[in-house]
Amino acid sequence: MQSTRAVFRQTGGPEVIEWITEDHPAPGPGEVTIKHGAVGLNYIDTYHRRGIYPVELPSGMGLEAAGRITAIGDGVDGFAIGDRVATFGPLLGAYATHRNIAAGHLFHLPDSIDDETAAAAILKACTTEFLVERCGKVEAGWPVLVHAAAGATGLLLVQWLKHIGAEVIGTVSTEAKAEAARAAGAHHVIFYKDEDTAARTREITGGAGVRVTFDGIGRSTWETSLDATGKRGLIINFGNADAPVGEVDVGVLAMKGSLFNTRPMLFHYYEDPADRAAGAARVWEMFDKGALSVTIGQTYALTDAAQAQTDLQSGNTTGSTVLLP
Repeated sequence: MQSTRAVFRQTGGPEVIEWITEDHPAPGPGEVTIKHGAVGLNYIDTYHRRGIYPVELPSGMGLEAAGRITAIGDGVDGFAIGDRVATFGPLLGAYATHRNIAAGHLFHLPDSIDDETAAAAILKACTTEFLVERCGKVEAGWPVLVHAAAGATGLLLVQWLKHIGAEVIGTVSTEAKAEAARAAGAHHVIFYKDEDTAARTREITGGAGVRVTFDGIGRSTWETSLDATGKRGLIINFGNADAPVGEVDVGVLAMKGSLFNTRPMLFHYYEDPADRAAGAARVWEMFDKGALSVTIGQTYALTDAAQAQTDLQSGNTTGSTVLLP
């Protein structure tokens, strides 16, 4: 059996992505072989490629994928050939037609979740789960701000926050994205290119500011997040779509209202097996009850991943993006 996979040998632009076709090895002890049905595209993929999150080179690419087990190595329990599974890492290598992966990095997929939905959602939905419920600990009635509310994670955040009863304020760049954010449940939409986001947020909240700000953008929104978050509020910086925030004088948190700030990572919240199981169960529950749905705004052939990443970084995508082997 032959497989095709992406590698990058140096950091840089999308042009550093290479494709290798080769005979696929048998799974090792504790591993299974997955034939991918769909692969997820995430901003973190570009962080690895650009060197924002350093990895040992040469490296595979991609974290999120779904498919079916075709072979099982020695010592694997709890999985069988034919099982449908998904993963969000932490090891890179999801940009591939087939992959050997440790069984401990897999989640069983319920029949109600197809491969494309799982590949589009599992990393971002589990991210949403921990951001809202275990990091932000958002409660009903709280005003919250979601930057890039029509992005892949943004739409999931809006849905989850609306479901638990928060008052959701979302930022967008276009009317089409505003419609998507409203459809997901945003109570208020701010066009950040045309409006002062912090001032408008303060106006919406009667001057108080929000209790929690979800900021996946980074440097260009840091000052806005500081000014939009109310006293003793929390700013969660969970991504660097623009650029890392960089050095911060923590004294500014006191000056802006005794604010809290955290830079969490998904894998620290999903490291413990019990946390992994509970988090994934909560995600599938939200899908099953209809509180959460994923918008697949576009699909690409797997080997067109470079173009997909270019479009993602340019802001020319809506919702989630899926690569199809």
